[in-house]
Amino acid sequence: MKIVRVEAIPFAIPYAKPLRFASGEMRTADHVLVRVHTDEGIVGTAEAPPRPYTYGETQESIVVVIDKIFASQILGLTALEREVVHERLDRTVGNPAAKSAIDMALWDIVGQAAGMPVSGLLGGYTDRMKVCHMVGFAPAAEMVAEAERIRDLHGITTFKIKVGRRPYGDDVAACRALRDTLGPDADLYVDGNRGWSPSESARALRAMDDLDLLFAEELCPADDVLGRRWLVERCPVPFIADESVTRAAEVTRELLAGSATAISIKTARTGFTASQRVLHECEALGVEVVMGNQIDGQIGTLCTAAFGAAHRTTARHAGELSNFLGMTDDLLTEPLTIEDGTLRVRDGHGLGIDIDPEKLARYRRDR
Repeated sequence: MKIVRVEAIPFAIPYAKPLRFASGEMRTADHVLVRVHTDEGIVGTAEAPPRPYTYGETQESIVVVIDKIFASQILGLTALEREVVHERLDRTVGNPAAKSAIDMALWDIVGQAAGMPVSGLLGGYTDRMKVCHMVGFAPAAEMVAEAERIRDLHGITTFKIKVGRRPYGDDVAACRALRDTLGPDADLYVDGNRGWSPSESARALRAMDDLDLLFAEELCPADDVLGRRWLVERCPVPFIADESVTRAAEVTRELLAGSATAISIKTARTGFTASQRVLHECEALGVEVVMGNQIDGQIGTLCTAAFGAAHRTTARHAGELSNFLGMTDDLLTEPLTIEDGTLRVRDGHGLGIDIDPEKLARYRRDR
């Protein structure tokens, strides 16, 4: 299973409506399809979603770093030599989505060669995950209507609410309207995407104290070092680090510094290999985790579900697995479906990713 070719194919699929949050907005999924080819004809597939406002990567930079740097460094290695692959990729700093897509494609190759699903190779805890839906910025009535529609269509009862607007009272009102409409049985948590200051975050949390929130995520920047620590000490629910924990070392720093009490794991930025390191670190420290989503398409969502369902700790809470519902199309021959609030892991070998060649030809940007 020697690596003989690595493809990085840019593609673009519009969203049905813009998804807005404190650090930006998404109108089009400008992603990169990554394919790793072997000399035995097995092809591993994954998706790299660039997020320039979070990690600095763009669609163009992912294609260039894979084509010009990473591909040549790993050609001739086998899909089983993942540690060697990571040693070589890590000579180049940053580029988490590009590195992670290569890692997941290698796991896909190993799963296909072994005749086993990747989720089983990773741990095989369950065959499905409960789904959390992300509700983006909009007037409160529209946010409520979206949550009701998603609940009624897909059976989803866990919602991550984007906050971080000013004045913070607008977000408090939206969260209150969602709780009033969805009732006490829905799980709600908030994600500020670093939009507030520590003091604004504290005031907003006090104003939402009666809403029975599950978590609070990245309400203020981690670079507000002392203010963030002050806020986390006073936070009444687990405080999730997300954008501030792109590597296992950052997880350690944020937890030991008192700047977080829970961690979001995203396979789009730590692949499967590094995500397991983060997960095991959190388990050893008794820290709760959630499976986050980098506004992935269906390919990335399959990867998130495969990892999340593989481990009992990541399967404990609903994973962010529904962002693809906002896209007007995708590349898979068989679209994902969410039923009764859950998403099943694909049966079969590897990750179960089958790309529709006509759709890829329609949406790719390099021809």
